[in-house]
Amino acid sequence: MTSTRAAEAAESTGNMPRLRWWREALALGLFYAIYSFTRNQFGSAAVDESVAHDNAIVVIDIERALGLYIEADVQDLFIDWTAFIQFWNLFYGTFHFVVTAFALIFLYRRFPIDYPRWRNSGLVTTALGLVGFSLFPLMPPRLLGDCGEFGACIADSPYIDTVSEIGGLWSFDSGTAQKLSNQFAAMPSLHFGWSMWCALALYPRLRHPAARIAIAAYPALTLFAIVVTANHYWLDAVGALAVLAVGLVVADRIERRRGSGPIWPRASRRGLSRSTVAE
Repeated sequence: MTSTRAAEAAESTGNMPRLRWWREALALGLFYAIYSFTRNQFGSAAVDESVAHDNAIVVIDIERALGLYIEADVQDLFIDWTAFIQFWNLFYGTFHFVVTAFALIFLYRRFPIDYPRWRNSGLVTTALGLVGFSLFPLMPPRLLGDCGEFGACIADSPYIDTVSEIGGLWSFDSGTAQKLSNQFAAMPSLHFGWSMWCALALYPRLRHPAARIAIAAYPALTLFAIVVTANHYWLDAVGALAVLAVGLVVADRIERRRGSGPIWPRASRRGLSRSTVAE
């Protein structure tokens, strides 16, 4: 089916999304503002650090029971490579914004038929992340040895706060930043959740082999980044997979009610997905 015929078929069945870039930008910006406000409304100052610490012990005990409490060992392998760690601090602080924004724009421009489903799955995943932050405040590894207001100050903690000790784009060291932000918003890791969302959304739609390899590797690189910088436990990534799975199911059901097809693209739908209805 050609692109023109596919577009005509979509219009005849009422499945052609009527997208406006300014409306999408406004809606996504508003959602992210609400997400940030809600995430930080009950920030570190509103959470008892002993609760966050106890939850960290629960996560560590689970990983130990599985024989996979590896975060300290991973960081120890690389911690003396200053430039290497600084790169991963940069990766952690920026890539989740840049790659996710690219994925949304790419889907909007090139695959507008598929865009609403993937946009909705990302929004549901992010909203569920807020539920996790609220129900399970979790002290990340980097704060276990921190003797500041929100750290556990464990003398023999093997972790180093890489941004604070080695350097990156920004730091949460100031008392104001720590109180306004939510230092315990770690479970699930939306950094990892968004990276997997990007990989699932983009991989079937990218043509160049190098681009496919890069996006396929992106979740693994993000997992390494969140662990080596001591911002998350690997189990936080498992939590992210759980909320992402729910987000995909919810978005799929929404689109099926609209009469759209399944979430995974088929070769016969590529022309339809790339019909130019976005303005």
